[in-house]
Amino acid sequence: MALASATPTTVYFDNAATTPLDPEVLEAMLPFMREFYGNPSSIHSHGRKVRAVLENARKTIAHLINAAPAEITFTSGGTEADNYAIFGSIQTLGLTRAITSPLEHHAVLHPLQALEKSGAITLHYVQHDALGTLNLAHLEELLAGQPRALVSLMHGNNEVGNLNDVQAISDICRQHQAVFHTDTVQTMGHYRHDVQQLKPHFLVGSAHKFHGPKGVGFVYRNPELQVRPLIHGGSQERNVRAGTENVYGIVGLAKALEIAYRDMAAHHQHIQGLKDRFIEKLRAGIDDVQFNGHSAEADRSLYTVLNVSLPPSELNEMLLFNLDINRVSVSGGSACTSGANAGSHVLTAMNCDPNRGAIRFSMSKYNTPEEVDYAVAQLAKMYHREAV
Repeated sequence: MALASATPTTVYFDNAATTPLDPEVLEAMLPFMREFYGNPSSIHSHGRKVRAVLENARKTIAHLINAAPAEITFTSGGTEADNYAIFGSIQTLGLTRAITSPLEHHAVLHPLQALEKSGAITLHYVQHDALGTLNLAHLEELLAGQPRALVSLMHGNNEVGNLNDVQAISDICRQHQAVFHTDTVQTMGHYRHDVQQLKPHFLVGSAHKFHGPKGVGFVYRNPELQVRPLIHGGSQERNVRAGTENVYGIVGLAKALEIAYRDMAAHHQHIQGLKDRFIEKLRAGIDDVQFNGHSAEADRSLYTVLNVSLPPSELNEMLLFNLDINRVSVSGGSACTSGANAGSHVLTAMNCDPNRGAIRFSMSKYNTPEEVDYAVAQLAKMYHREAV
């Protein structure tokens, strides 16, 4: 599981941005980089062999989330999958209203805001409190007595780790005949998903968030809906997504999700232990340390994410840089906005104090307690305290 090291040379705690490739996954992918190179759309033997493998991967993913294989479409990742769900449902079904929250990933917010700007939809935001808890009563108010709407709300927040009650959200959407899309990029491979129980219209995953390869993901589409493709130019993926499939990526995606489900209980226990250790050490080593959202609450947040709020200090301006110099890789928010001057739109929406520094530590099965201790020690030194 974890790769032990008494004195870590470098420490990677940015697994919400991307995870290292599992060696088992690489082994599964290699034959399709070297030997089995046929185009899965070709009718000759080279193509047929690859087509069979691709469809087996589709069956594996479908089985793990309790879907039918025909309900799984492979994409280039979570962003494309989100865009397909949003543009496809609004354009095909003629929806004129959409509901989301200001805490969503930009892969959801930006498409919806573009549709609003074009005049295609009216966009509404579900209210939330200072910790980022969604007001589901407000969601019901927005849906009550209104035309059919698209509701796009994530399962686990990529920055602060808050878990939303997607089952309750789905039930509300069903009651009001709303189309429900949920971004499950941060929770896929870390929590079990059952689409027969949840009943979303769209659900998405991205391989590189659970130790698979980058550049490949999938979207589950409920068979109740038929929507237009986002990408045109071929009949691949049952005419849903044109373009030659990323076969070795898809093989890696299926293998990574299979491993994640196989070892989920052990990984959950290991990573939660690291997170608990982080919380304990940070509280002991730094005065006035706080935690954004519900990230310090085990039953209300992703066990892989801890968003730390540090006291006001001139150190905060160079916080990530100084940690990087000391060989600790972390993020100050979503990786998709790294380097942007605007800061975290999630923390801004939650009215977090802009004078406090924010660090997102995100952990994986490969991290160790020694790495936690090292990271906290480097941070504590910056704040003139020794880690306990």
